[in-house]
Amino acid sequence: MQYSDFISPKTEFYHLAKPFQLESGAVLTQVQVAYRTWGKLNNQGDNGVIICHALTGSADADDWWEPLLNSGKAFDPNQDFIVCSNVLGSCYGTTGPTSIDPKTGLAYGILFPAITVRDMVHLQAALIEYLGINSLKLAIGPSLGGMQVLEWAVLYPEKVKAIASIAAPGRHSAWAMGLSEAQRQAIYTDPNWRGGHYTEDAQPIQGLTVARMIAMSTYRSWESFNERFGREYDESEQFAIASYLQYQGRKLVERFDANTYVILNQAMDRHDLGRNRQDYKSVLQNIKQPTLIVTINSDILYPSVEQQELAIFIPNSELVWLKSSHGHDAFLINIAALNELIVSFRRNWE
Repeated sequence: MQYSDFISPKTEFYHLAKPFQLESGAVLTQVQVAYRTWGKLNNQGDNGVIICHALTGSADADDWWEPLLNSGKAFDPNQDFIVCSNVLGSCYGTTGPTSIDPKTGLAYGILFPAITVRDMVHLQAALIEYLGINSLKLAIGPSLGGMQVLEWAVLYPEKVKAIASIAAPGRHSAWAMGLSEAQRQAIYTDPNWRGGHYTEDAQPIQGLTVARMIAMSTYRSWESFNERFGREYDESEQFAIASYLQYQGRKLVERFDANTYVILNQAMDRHDLGRNRQDYKSVLQNIKQPTLIVTINSDILYPSVEQQELAIFIPNSELVWLKSSHGHDAFLINIAALNELIVSFRRNWE
């Protein structure tokens, strides 16, 4: 059976039979997980690969990482049973702020309880169990996805054989938290925000647009923007870079929810592998799986010093450089180079 049999799978839904308790102690009921799979689970249930997506990403890995899914590529559906789910708090089918609260019959909105990256991973683990996967050959993801991958290694060491964290830190820095706060404040100051409750025709469009513009400025680099836009003007006689950021902001508004953005953004700020555990260094030293750490030389959001720190303390780790002028988003742009790094890593240990 060849990969062509698995292109564009249908999004499926898993409904938890039991209430789901969050790290905060809050409990969610009637939880739903939206997910996609590629390939087939083998008889031993040990050929699973989980892909964890970034902040505004989705389970549609065949869209944003399509070149990596093919025979002989980083993820081979003829060999792997590949799973990608929308994270807890998502607005793409997994329970989140846009979901209906069974207690009220209304969307949770900003009243959706605070979540953590660990909560996301625990929900993914429930999905993995439901799918019959006994062990994962690899957990991999970029950015927020990389944070989830690191938590997979700590929370479920017996389930995960290897991990690959791409352009992600082991804990959110003051730099990243400051940028997150600026994005949230852009949303909060929108007249339509009103404490997070809004109607479909009165969403905080401008606030979310500005939040995305701030984020996009950290996803690229000085060199990338300078080469592409310089001081050029567009047809409306404003700077081309301004038009580009406004366009990216409008695009996100068309597909994403402001409450969801806030909830996930806050979860990233809470990310710290050492939180309520041993000290940070000791937690990293206890990660025993073969570990690929991908750093991007031009990343200003999660600079290479953060990935170098992971590589210093995780015993069985390999630090590799994805060299690009595109900044943090290089994991979506320099796909061929990223594929080679992942294929090489998997070849060395599997």
